[in-house]
Order: sequence, then C-alpha cells, then structure tokens
Amino acid sequence: MQSVLNALRVLEEVAARQPIGVADLARGLDLPKSSAQRALLTLHTAGWIRPAGGEVTRWVVTTKALQVGRRATGELSLRDVALPLMEELRRRIDETVHLTVPDGDKVVLIERLETSKPVRIILALGTQLPIHASANGKAVLAASPQDVINRQLASGLEEFTGSTITDKEDLLAELARIRDRGYATNGGEWRDDVSAVAAAVRDESGTPVASISVNMPTSRMTQEAGAAYGALVSETARQVSAALGHPWQGVAGGSEAGR
Repeated sequence: MQSVLNALRVLEEVAARQPIGVADLARGLDLPKSSAQRALLTLHTAGWIRPAGGEVTRWVVTTKALQVGRRATGELSLRDVALPLMEELRRRIDETVHLTVPDGDKVVLIERLETSKPVRIILALGTQLPIHASANGKAVLAASPQDVINRQLASGLEEFTGSTITDKEDLLAELARIRDRGYATNGGEWRDDVSAVAAAVRDESGTPVASISVNMPTSRMTQEAGAAYGALVSETARQVSAALGHPWQGVAGGSEAGR
C-alpha cells in the first residue's frame, strides 16, 4: 500500500514541478531517494510519465492523466478529433502545436506536440493562459458571445508585458481583426519570448470549445511566418470544428479568412 501511495504522491509532484529529477522529488516529498526512484520507474512503466526531452534524469507527465480525466468529463472526443489534425500541422511546419480549452478568464493547455528544433517554447500541460493576452485566449474570446466579452472587459485587462493589450477599445478592435482574418496572433503579450497564432474550435452550436495554436520563440515569428501559419492553423481549427458538427458556411462572426 505504501508503494502505491508513494507513486501517487510522486505523480502529483512531477505534474506540479515538471521537469523534475529524482533528487528534487525526494527532497520535496521527504522520501528516500531509492523510494522516489522506484516510484518514477513504476510510473514510467505504466505510461504516466516520460523522460523530459529524452533525458533520463528529469521527468514530465504524459497525456495519460488527461485522457483519464477526459473520460470522466466527456472531453475525450475533442482530443481524439483534434490530435491527428494537430499532428499533420506539426509535420508540415515543425513548430510546437498546442490545444487549449476555455476556463473562465483563462484557457488551459491540454495537449502539446513539440517541434524538433532545439530552440523551442515548452509549457507544461495544465498551464493557464490569460484569455486577453494569449493567441489561444484571444481566438476563443473573439468567437465568444458579446456578453462573455463584456464580462472580460469588466473584470479588467491585466498587463503582463509592454505588449499586452490593456485598453478596452483596443481589445475590441483586436477581436474584430481576429474575426476578419480567421486567426489570432500574440507577439509577446503574455511573455516577451513567446509568439503564437491560434484559431478557435467550435462545436455544433457555434460555441468556442477549444483553440489550436502554433507557438515559437518570438525571434522566429516573422510577419510572413505569422500569415502562413495563421492560415494553416485556421484551416486545422475549421476541420476539427467540422468534425465536431459545426457548419461553418454562413456563420456570423466566424470568419474563415485564414482558410
């Protein structure tokens, strides 16, 4: 029984502090290093964790925990539909691709496909991104009903960097541009070193239920790259939405300019 409890504690600690090594785990949980190592090997064998970036000294969680959670909440179909199309997008451009879902005034990262390039953006699964200062968040917000937008404006627009949109009228204008072109952009609005393009995924009722993004260091996001990747991510999101039952043709506020 104790070994099971240790494994569960280690899994929770890896999820909270990933990537993390055995020494830090043992100290953080006040466990013998040998016990922490056994728990890590058990979790790795069971598919719950994997080496970070191929290193066997530091560990991160896999998406298995998310899959179990989605089965409990009925969200598995979104990932099942999105992941093959995300894989295709990643294959075409070799940049990191994210899938997020809205959660109040945030969007939450639930899936990540990484680039093979050595310089990359790495965000832990479960990371919360501000809805007004991230490409994923703005894509969702632009596709949301006006009352949702009004609530966000009323709650305030926190500044994260010098590029964050904090003026209400400026954000409304940005959301209009997103609808016109079919995708959102982020040029260091949440973190100076992170840039992205993203498009909303809608269900059959037209409600934005997720967003898909292409993410990279700001140094690689040129104007030409942003336009090209924006068109691709918009098409990917459209395909996922169609698979979820959303009829894109003739939908108000659902511009497909990036197709």
